[in-house]
Amino acid sequence: MAIFFNTAGGLKINTQGIINEIIHFMKSNPRCHYKIIIGTDSELTADKKADFVSAIVIHRVGNGGRYFYRRVEYDKIYTLRDRIIKEVLISLEIARELLLELKKENMPAVWDFEIHADIGENGETKTLIQEVVGIIRANDFKAKTKPESYVATKVADRYI
Repeated sequence: MAIFFNTAGGLKINTQGIINEIIHFMKSNPRCHYKIIIGTDSELTADKKADFVSAIVIHRVGNGGRYFYRRVEYDKIYTLRDRIIKEVLISLEIARELLLELKKENMPAVWDFEIHADIGENGETKTLIQEVVGIIRANDFKAKTKPESYVATKVADRYI
C-alpha cells in the first residue's frame, strides 16, 4: 500500500514524488546547504484516539524551503508518554524510508538530516527529553527539541 503525503498546496504525493521534489529543489540551487527534517505532532481526539501529523521539510538554509505532511489516526494511546514515543517512532519510520531512497539518488548538494521532537524543557514533556533524544540518536539521527524543533512544533502542529 502506497503512503501519500500532502503538499502545501493540498496535492497528494507518494514517497518517490517527495524524493523527486527534494532533488529538484536542491538542483535549483546546488551551492546552498540543505536540511531534510522530519517531525510529528499529535493530539488526543474526543473518542480517545490520537491524531498524528507528520511533516517532511526540505530547508534551504537561509533561503526558504518546502514541506509535505500526512495525518494518521491511532487507537489505544493512553498516556502522554505513549503519544510522544509514538510521534518519535513515526518520524523515525518516515526518516528511514526517506533516507533509504535518497541514498539511491545522486544528490546535487550538501545536506543534513534531522528529527524534530515536540518536547522541551518547559511543560509536561521535560521528563521525556533524555529518553526521546536517546531513541533518535540510537537510530543515527540528529535530534532537535523545543525551541529548535520547528518542524514538529510549527509545521506539523499547523495541521493538527
